[in-house]
Amino acid sequence: MHKVVIVGAGLAGHRAACELRKQGYDDEITMVGDEPHPPYDRPPLSKQVLEGTMEHRDLFFPSEDLHVTWKLGEPATGLDPLRKMVRVGAGAELPYDGLIIATGRGAREWPGDLGGLDGFYTLRSFDHCRRLKDNLLDQPRVAIVGAGFIGCEVAATLRGRGVEQVTVIDVAGYPMAGLGPEVGRHAAGIHTEEGVRFRLGTTVTGFEGNGRVERVLLCEGPPVDTDLVLFALGSAPSSDWLADSGLRLQDGNVVCDENLFAIGYENITVAGDIASFPHPHIDGLTRVEHWSAAREMGTLAAANLIGEPGQRTPFRAVPTFWSNQYNLKIKSAGFINQADSFTVIEEDSARRSLVVEARRGGRLVGAVTVNKNKKIIEYTRELAAAG
Repeated sequence: MHKVVIVGAGLAGHRAACELRKQGYDDEITMVGDEPHPPYDRPPLSKQVLEGTMEHRDLFFPSEDLHVTWKLGEPATGLDPLRKMVRVGAGAELPYDGLIIATGRGAREWPGDLGGLDGFYTLRSFDHCRRLKDNLLDQPRVAIVGAGFIGCEVAATLRGRGVEQVTVIDVAGYPMAGLGPEVGRHAAGIHTEEGVRFRLGTTVTGFEGNGRVERVLLCEGPPVDTDLVLFALGSAPSSDWLADSGLRLQDGNVVCDENLFAIGYENITVAGDIASFPHPHIDGLTRVEHWSAAREMGTLAAANLIGEPGQRTPFRAVPTFWSNQYNLKIKSAGFINQADSFTVIEEDSARRSLVVEARRGGRLVGAVTVNKNKKIIEYTRELAAAG
């Protein structure tokens, strides 16, 4: 294998390149990225970078020693696995012997009409963050559509920056719905104490303003007056370039085996939140959209790609996740989305701490802790042992 192409210049792609070099692979590596920037860390965008305690330049991963050929700002536009070619940019082709797909996911766009108004933002990339930060200076009112992790992290950051009015809107009845109602209600109470306003259990029907958005219209209750709107609607797979490739896709994600090889191909592996794969903790396929999974999968996808077939390692790591909001350290382990019941094990309002177990059919499938760091380590070990 003399030419490896990595499509996706994020965390998973960077880890893949690092592992190739660590394994002694000294042939050609080409990394393709749709952004003009080399690989960087995304979690600080909604926290330290937005609040001004971290400079943009501190986001970037060390890449000088990787000796890769960069194709940055040139998104992949197609894949021909029979000819072993990746199309990039305006139609150039990159040949490969081995391919690692790590294109991840992009911000989900607002599906409706914006009425020709300005003042709308998303937060998924370096440039998104810089644009939002630059336009927050004289905007005392912010509406966030979406109460997931990014929406809540940004709400906490903006209040910490002194933004006067932050309103979070979501169709769900509590924020961070993916972590269950107990964690959501706990977080909602703390956000409310910190001055965040919530409009939950409602949907956005439109926007009004004079050239720039000034109001968010809701299906229930009065409109929300605002100076700008941040859409935090989740993510969508960056897989349009694979539509005619013949690779098996599920909801836009590339279907892999347990060793992260694209089904039917011995020279294509997949890493990060574009991968749909089997895991011993669940039935069927899963996808994990967490930083730790992208890091671990990038490493494993590279090692398996250049390793001998008999030495491949399946991906069986317990998914873990964290989110910092105010003085809260929210952490989870396992497959919370598989749970059919949630039980509060510990709660201390003075310390703002919480421990919740997630179970399915009585079996522990995950846990969420708030300000109980040692406890989540215990649950992670328990879940790993059970697998």
